[in-house]
Amino acid sequence: MTNRSLYQWNTLLKSLSRDKQWQQVLCQFIQMFRCAEKPDNFTIPIALKACVELRQVKYGEIIHGFLSKDASLASDLFVGSALIDMYAKCGRMTQALTVFNELENPDLVTWSSMVSGFDRNGFPFEAVEFFRRMATSSHVCPDRVTLITLVSACTKLSDSKLGRCVHGFVMRRGFQNDLSLVNSLLNCYAKSRAFKEAVHLFKVMAEKDVISWSTLIACYVQNGAAVEALRVFNEMMVSGIEPNAATMLSVFQACAASHDLEQGRKSHELAIRKGIETEVKVSTALVDMYMKCFSPEEAYTVFSRISKKDVVSWVALISGFTLNGMAHRSVEEFSKMLLGNNTRPDAILMVKVLKSCSDLGFLEQAECFHSYVIKFGFDSNPFIGASLVELYSRCGSLVSASRVFNEITLKDTVVWTSLITGYGIHGKGTKALETLNQMVQSSEVEPNEVTFLSVLSACSHSGLIHEGLRIFELMVRQYKLVPNLEHYAVLVDLLGRVGELDTAIEITKRMPFSPTPQILGTLLGACRIHQNDEMAETVAKKLFELESNHVGYYMLMSNMYGVKGEWENVEKLRNAVRNKGIKKGLAESLIEIKRKVHRFVADDNMHPENQPVYGLLKELDLHIKQDFEDSAYFETEGGSLL
Repeated sequence: MTNRSLYQWNTLLKSLSRDKQWQQVLCQFIQMFRCAEKPDNFTIPIALKACVELRQVKYGEIIHGFLSKDASLASDLFVGSALIDMYAKCGRMTQALTVFNELENPDLVTWSSMVSGFDRNGFPFEAVEFFRRMATSSHVCPDRVTLITLVSACTKLSDSKLGRCVHGFVMRRGFQNDLSLVNSLLNCYAKSRAFKEAVHLFKVMAEKDVISWSTLIACYVQNGAAVEALRVFNEMMVSGIEPNAATMLSVFQACAASHDLEQGRKSHELAIRKGIETEVKVSTALVDMYMKCFSPEEAYTVFSRISKKDVVSWVALISGFTLNGMAHRSVEEFSKMLLGNNTRPDAILMVKVLKSCSDLGFLEQAECFHSYVIKFGFDSNPFIGASLVELYSRCGSLVSASRVFNEITLKDTVVWTSLITGYGIHGKGTKALETLNQMVQSSEVEPNEVTFLSVLSACSHSGLIHEGLRIFELMVRQYKLVPNLEHYAVLVDLLGRVGELDTAIEITKRMPFSPTPQILGTLLGACRIHQNDEMAETVAKKLFELESNHVGYYMLMSNMYGVKGEWENVEKLRNAVRNKGIKKGLAESLIEIKRKVHRFVADDNMHPENQPVYGLLKELDLHIKQDFEDSAYFETEGGSLL
């Protein structure tokens, strides 16, 4: 074989790199050395690029060692930038920094490689600090690529103040019309909870593309303004911008949050027309949306069409069934996943399944799931530990719940709270208070809003009014936690249970929220228990304005009127329910036989085995009557002998 010139070697390596034959690039680079041909500043970057693509950082280090023996190559900016890029993309920022510091006059590309390297490797603070060094350097001026990387670092830091500083820098440098850069700033504001700044920036943007619109829609969703998000989406459609998969994900989230099933179905049709429904992320978002809009059958139809279901898809389905009061379906689907699918559950899915199991309340099933958790190594996860504590508590086994709690090595706030919740469920308010004291005194973790909510609920169920009020004060004054609606609802329930109705009403007037139907419903129930008819009528009037289609509130008032013999008012309420077409939901019973859950409602004719069930009931009825007659006979006979 004739010897190749350096030009020919470089041409060969360039051709191989263009075809992405990275293994061949390194082979030919090694062959080049064997032929005693010395590489130049064009050859080295190609070889380093191959090291990046193959993740062969050791080869890169060997090349770096070769360069250290050649001063002219080691000081070359083109080679230095390639070395920095190789180390940065292989996660070796310490070596990248060493190379950078050895360069005499780093250029823009070299500085930018360091900033992007720190950002890419999870060091956003260092990326910002390095940019500061770059900005104060007299001979380098940041370009749009560097600024986009800087904004990315600010986004990861969730620092809107820093984002505003960068925004000002962008304006001064004249990049305010660069769409990619402005979109990055918009995303930074959106993810840093700078809602007003994001909306204002969007309004003043000279040009908007699908990324701009999608970012704003996501911003509204993340800030709890789902209805506004859907309004922006409709504006986008009117403006002629075509949505992409990212847009539709945010739209489905908005539909789920606002329970807008009609808009959800329309958006689903749009996703089908655009051909993006088949993407797993989109299909999963659809499953979640239909579940949260209380249409589980439509959700299941979408789920069935997903060709490659991942663990996130299963989480959406299983948690959705539980949300819709169909915990037995959640457990059934989990079993199907284990038997017929290659997907292995993760910790999040296990938490969801344990929640479903706790809603069913079957102890034997709980023990089976506990065994599965231990077998597959999930027992070290504190969230799963907390879920197990809650599971056993809801299945009626506080002994097992306490045992699991004691076996958890690292107890965080969630774990402590789960045990407190368990005591509350069983009406053991004193034990819940003792556990809170133990948590505060013997551990480094502090109670949060959920912990105090659990303690207040425990006090309410146990009638510990003074202790409950003390805990509420402790939460606000010592721990500086702001009570939310749920805390006030439990406080009202606590006072209502012991007949302190005037105090409860006063709290609903003083709290910084308008009373919700849940709070007023709790108050109405307390009025019925303590026979305060005047207050009940006032509360009911407000309730019927807020939630006119809730049959339970009408039934409460109807029962109160019935006790007093006010049948005319009873009839008025019944007519109101009839005219509104409100129907009472059927109560259901669940039983577990041979690890299969069976669901029954009153006068159930839909169960596949309803005839044998009703036959057995008749047979039992006959046995009961016979036993009753026999016992009555023996009592009579026994009486006659005396």
